[in-house]
Amino acid sequence: MRPRPRHQALTILRHGSAIALAELRAVYTWRTWLFGWLVRMLSQVVFFTLVGRLTGAGSDERFLVTGNALMACAIEATMVVASSAWERSLGTLPLLIAAPSQLAWTFVVRSLQWVVSGTATSAAALFALGPVFGLRWTPGTVPVALVLVVLTALGTYCFGLTLAALVTDRPALRNVVSNTAYLGMMAVCGVQVPTGYWPVPVQALAQALPLTHELDALRALLDGGPAVRVLQQASLGAVIGAGWLTVAVLAFGRVAQRGRHTGAIEFGT
Repeated sequence: MRPRPRHQALTILRHGSAIALAELRAVYTWRTWLFGWLVRMLSQVVFFTLVGRLTGAGSDERFLVTGNALMACAIEATMVVASSAWERSLGTLPLLIAAPSQLAWTFVVRSLQWVVSGTATSAAALFALGPVFGLRWTPGTVPVALVLVVLTALGTYCFGLTLAALVTDRPALRNVVSNTAYLGMMAVCGVQVPTGYWPVPVQALAQALPLTHELDALRALLDGGPAVRVLQQASLGAVIGAGWLTVAVLAFGRVAQRGRHTGAIEFGT
């Protein structure tokens, strides 16, 4: 008897999340995450903020530290491109395609460890490092900021899933695509310079990325802007993230369909 779609989805979510957490423990110990990865990312935030100070280009250090702190979770979320491509080299992709469940949802939950790790990294940068450069937190703004970090990580993760589906047949491009994606976001989404700095076509591209809107919401929150603006930008970023998730599901469906039809999904590379 074939399991009901809802039961199947819950099973995929449960087992996929367990695998993601197991992989997180395999990639990091608390020592390597705290003294290796976290120190590296905090150093990156400090670097770009101080470069702005030294060059005079970043007269508002709060702008730079906010952007680069939130960017940290986006960097980790785009690692889903590489970790999804590993399935082919590990020889598990043909088995996933042969399984009765929908391929896309397996990939959606398979790499959620990057969302967990990225959220923790950005939270540490904002709340521990941010006050050094002028960020001021209150009991009311801290939980809202955490929600914005989670939305940023999830939205960027969905964008990364779309890219992951596109490079499934070209796993050698995984790191190139992942690095290009996060460096592009760092350039155009308002992390280092306002989005208005760029030509209109580039601004339009930035508007299609969740990071742009969640970062705008975070800055509005820190500047004491109206709650409606924070909510509007946060919601817009979430909707765009959901849109990228839809594209990713369709793209992975196409990958599975093509693999079954042509037999091009091989074991290993």
